[in-house]
Amino acid sequence: MKVSKLYIYPIKSLRPTPLTVASICSEGIKYDRRYMLMKVEPGKDGAEPTLKNMHIPHFPEMGLFQTAVEFPEDNDDTGKIIVTYNPPFTQEIDDPRPHEIKQLEMPMRIRRAEVKTMKEIKVVMHQSSTMGYVMEEKYNNWFSECFGFPVILAYLGQNSREVLGTLAPEKRNNVPWWTLWYGALRAIRNVPILIPLCWIFVPILALQYFLNKVPREKLTTPHVLFGIFIIVVGWLRTTHAVFAKLRETRITFADCASLLVISQTSVDNVSDRFESETEEVDHTKFRPNIVVSDAELPFEEDFWTELKVGSKGFRLLLTGNCVRCQSLNVDYQTGKMGDGESGTVLKKLMKDRRVDRGAKFSPVFGRYGFLHWTHREGMIHVGDEIEVVARTKERTITDWPGLTN
Repeated sequence: MKVSKLYIYPIKSLRPTPLTVASICSEGIKYDRRYMLMKVEPGKDGAEPTLKNMHIPHFPEMGLFQTAVEFPEDNDDTGKIIVTYNPPFTQEIDDPRPHEIKQLEMPMRIRRAEVKTMKEIKVVMHQSSTMGYVMEEKYNNWFSECFGFPVILAYLGQNSREVLGTLAPEKRNNVPWWTLWYGALRAIRNVPILIPLCWIFVPILALQYFLNKVPREKLTTPHVLFGIFIIVVGWLRTTHAVFAKLRETRITFADCASLLVISQTSVDNVSDRFESETEEVDHTKFRPNIVVSDAELPFEEDFWTELKVGSKGFRLLLTGNCVRCQSLNVDYQTGKMGDGESGTVLKKLMKDRRVDRGAKFSPVFGRYGFLHWTHREGMIHVGDEIEVVARTKERTITDWPGLTN
């Protein structure tokens, strides 16, 4: 199998940017979903306006926006996101939205000094919260004009969100404590031998000091032995807590995970369900980061749990199913739910893809994934070989609060 497509979504729920190569870190592909749009809803009875998260199943007109990127070349470069608004093909004359193609350029990242001057807001998505920053009025006004109602563009900055349920690798895979320690030490300094020795040296020095201060005949008394035990256990527990926090999986404005992996073989299976032989499913409607080609069977990815990528062999952990919604039915040409076959993708999957016992009424398509905890980052290219190195005999079960049914 091979990587056939790579995608980044610089602004959540807008159409993606295809890539030929991508850098993957613990939060996913770099610069993926670090912006999101929020609708400004007027407050009732003179109250302050409220903000509503904008997701494409609830705002299908988000499919009218295409994105492109220019990655930063150095630390001083902020990079660039180019957003193109394409008016719907069936636009009414009295539609207040623009009737011509419009384009916006905005920074891919914002310097920390500038972020400190921006208004901070709370963003809650699927019960997982974080703080975001309101972008300049020129960007908010541009999007407001295109949507026909007031919106703001929120920037994530250095913030992140918690992965709920047991979707995070350290929860799903029961990572041994010694693996967690070793991975955290490597992440801190990337010196796998010297750093553990330094950490071992600290308690040895403390113990040596203790032995020199306490007469030998008192070392075997119960209260001294108990004290030594408490000190050792406390040190181990504290160190483990620090490392666990360092290695805790965090995500951006992505729904539930750092990455979404789909199989082209499964996409083709959905296309085969259309009555028209010439009509195919647009695989970008599944919102993938990585598309894998040449899988032997459709939906065999349900059982993949670990992938080896490329010649250097970095690993991806696939920990959960992606349960689907109305976003599959959006027509990107009209910015509405599709008519005909294109508007029935979700229904077609309902027939045989409700295979997750944690979300019995939602069809499954694709696997949520994360970079393996032993890696700090990895480079992935279109054309890289993909090897499934671990499978599960039974499908994983969705347990993210609020997404189960």
